[in-house]
Amino acid sequence: MTRTLALTAPGLRAIALSGALMAATAIAAPAHAQSTGSQPVQSTIQMIQTQPSLNLSATGEVKVAPDMATITFGVVTEAATAREAMALNAARMTEVATAMRRAGLAERDIQTSGLNLQAQYDYVENQPPKLRGYQATNRVTVTIRDLTKVGATADAVVAAGVNQIDGIAFGLQDPKAAEDEARRMAVTALQSKARLYAEALGVTLGGIRSLNEGGGYQPPQPMPMMYARAAMAESDSTPISGGELSVKIDITGVYDLR
Repeated sequence: MTRTLALTAPGLRAIALSGALMAATAIAAPAHAQSTGSQPVQSTIQMIQTQPSLNLSATGEVKVAPDMATITFGVVTEAATAREAMALNAARMTEVATAMRRAGLAERDIQTSGLNLQAQYDYVENQPPKLRGYQATNRVTVTIRDLTKVGATADAVVAAGVNQIDGIAFGLQDPKAAEDEARRMAVTALQSKARLYAEALGVTLGGIRSLNEGGGYQPPQPMPMMYARAAMAESDSTPISGGELSVKIDITGVYDLR
């Protein structure tokens, strides 16, 4: 009896796939046989060479005069009790606040930066500490946006009761213009350096692949400020010099070489 086998499309695909797998197994069999023999199988790895590049860095620096100053000062008072020390401190700080407003300082430029109350002891050898009283400290940080008024402002608050000045720092109200100029200088220096290296290597300088930036404007830390108002005439004010500030931008760039 003769039988006829009918195959549908899925069946044909299954047979084709099975045949492909058998062929692949037949091709791979010799390689497997070689790997189990006494001779090791040698493999060839092709390394893909990347395009050569040049990694450089440069700095742009701008010197600029400051246009603002920050002063931190305080009122320190002592009394037999904590309540008396705080009350005396509050009274003096009220006078100082009035002096600051008379000097033209805006509310947004006045900030309380520290308030402290601590006991004061006398120490004698072989004896327990003896309470002498209490010390209250109120510190204020002010921003002065007109540098011609820095010395006069310091004089005014000291005359009103300030007996401690921690330091002064100069800065920029808006450093963007100085930072942008430093960026231009950094890029110019980077481009010049890249062209020099390409010429020295005898290759053609390609486009820039990446560019990273660091640095920027950093407000200076307060510097100690020695104050001696008693040695000055009433018509004089404390001399203050702002000098110059340095604004730096550091960049690194990767160039293609052709």
